[in-house]
Amino acid sequence: MISLVIPVFNEERNLPVLMGRIRPVMSALKRPWEVILVDDGSRDHSLEILKGFTIHPEVRVVELTRNYGQHAAILAGFSIVRGGIVVTLDADLQNPPEEIPRLIATMEEGGFDVVGTIRKGRKDSLFRIIPSLIVNMVARKITGVRMTDWGCMLRAYRRTVVERMIACHEHATFIPALATHFGKRVTEIEVAHEERYGGKSNYPLRKLINLQFDLVASFSEVPIKLIMYGGILLALFGVCFGLLLVVARLLYGVIWAAQGVFTLFAILFVFVGLQFFALGLIGEYIGRIYREVRKRPEYVIECVHGDHSISSGGGG
Repeated sequence: MISLVIPVFNEERNLPVLMGRIRPVMSALKRPWEVILVDDGSRDHSLEILKGFTIHPEVRVVELTRNYGQHAAILAGFSIVRGGIVVTLDADLQNPPEEIPRLIATMEEGGFDVVGTIRKGRKDSLFRIIPSLIVNMVARKITGVRMTDWGCMLRAYRRTVVERMIACHEHATFIPALATHFGKRVTEIEVAHEERYGGKSNYPLRKLINLQFDLVASFSEVPIKLIMYGGILLALFGVCFGLLLVVARLLYGVIWAAQGVFTLFAILFVFVGLQFFALGLIGEYIGRIYREVRKRPEYVIECVHGDHSISSGGGG
């Protein structure tokens, strides 16, 4: 069986077209399939439209209690998948559903555990492309996996990889990077990219920045180490600068020292700013530890429509 997991947040204009394109693609595969649509606390009529899709036996709709974010919504869908291969994609139709058979064929022919995608001819603006390039660069550095495009959600996973990700119970995780830790064989293929069909993007710059920090904080201790090494260098610089001031005062007298007062204030402000930045970053890590210790679920399922065996529950 092939399972599709699609997070949905305020996509009422796109959903009828999305399902109209998915059904012929999946039916042409001549094998069992299912679609799990996860409503991530939509505030428009998306949930009502999704419930209407459940007249088809292949469709299940996961209703979350509120908006938890794209990756948490995908994990909620992962928790009830039945297929041996799980494919994720967005509901805005920028990921063409017609590319799904290529992902499945690549996975089965090459024996891969994870199949990523590279968006060819991206239709996004520079305000989306540039942050995406930064995320890709950081992800390659942190994971050590040479993948080109980490931001495209059109990806395929083996069921074993999905089960391992669900077992992690991590908060603020980055699913594509997490999958590389559990998949032995990983590859990527080029896929088409289209304009958003309707509505506006639900991924503003603020969310991209949060996603970047989630990636760094969840998979690396580099920021803390940079602060430690930076602190050592700043301390050495301070000692050397202090010695320089003493020598200069002895050689040139008190007048020279008095003339450097404002420079010292400027340097002091720089150091104080770096200290506040360091404390804020460390505080962010401590806050994440606190959230992990509380063991609150990263998502809560209100109801699964179209599946009478599951009425309600929680996840994570």
